[in-house]
Amino acid sequence: MKTEVIKSLTNNFEDHSQNTENGIEFWFARDIQHLLGYSEWRNFNKVILKAKTSCEASGNSISDHFVDVNKMVPIGSGTDREIDDIMLTRYACYLVAQNGDPRKEEIAFAQNYFAIQTRKFEVIAKRIDDWERLNARQKLTLSEKELSELIYEKTGNDKNFGIIRSKGDQALFGGKNTNQMKKTLGIPDNRPLADFLPTIIIKAKDFATEITVYNTKGKGLASESAISSEHVKNNKGVRKLLLERDIVPENVPPEEDIRKLERRVNSETNNLSKNPDKLS
Repeated sequence: MKTEVIKSLTNNFEDHSQNTENGIEFWFARDIQHLLGYSEWRNFNKVILKAKTSCEASGNSISDHFVDVNKMVPIGSGTDREIDDIMLTRYACYLVAQNGDPRKEEIAFAQNYFAIQTRKFEVIAKRIDDWERLNARQKLTLSEKELSELIYEKTGNDKNFGIIRSKGDQALFGGKNTNQMKKTLGIPDNRPLADFLPTIIIKAKDFATEITVYNTKGKGLASESAISSEHVKNNKGVRKLLLERDIVPENVPPEEDIRKLERRVNSETNNLSKNPDKLS
């Protein structure tokens, strides 16, 4: 397929994409019909029915990707008439293309266009998840550093932080302290537990730590036992909230080593810096 044709088809498909009030991207089936080279709606509707069958077979809800609508279209002399149409998500468009006539140049293009667009969405979603986990871990590091400095200031013992944090972990993880959780999750002894925790649990630890910092200052707590009691209480409170939402902290599986994740994200960022044309 010639480059000029690819550019023209790309522009056509992108020009016809729209967004709902909730920001969900969609295409009208009547527009896709013509973009894919189908002159008659009844013939194109057969392709849509096949696409719906494929959607259901893949375990997805048809109503999530194919939404029936009615709209008014001009028919001349200043009059309009109502016609049936369908709002198609990106995935629905992909399925329609997959069930179309592959001999059509437009179909061949659409099959690849929507496959790549869907993959782009998945990559972006994964990148955002990675970014959120990295930021959550960095935030926890800062709140634990603040608590560590506060404990040393109040107790004069730099070992008390490790003791208090482990007691907090024991409260959060249903009786398992930091070292026990490392063994459970297969984490090396010389690595922080939080480096392998998923975002939700990292944020849970951070929230409990922030409350401990706040109350240690506000209540004037000045001993290891008092701060420990406060930290245990806060972690138990966070655990209770998680359990109410069907999240059992000690049963949530570990995730990728945060160091590897950080290297990968930084590498991708550096590659874009060195090759800015990839952003175009």
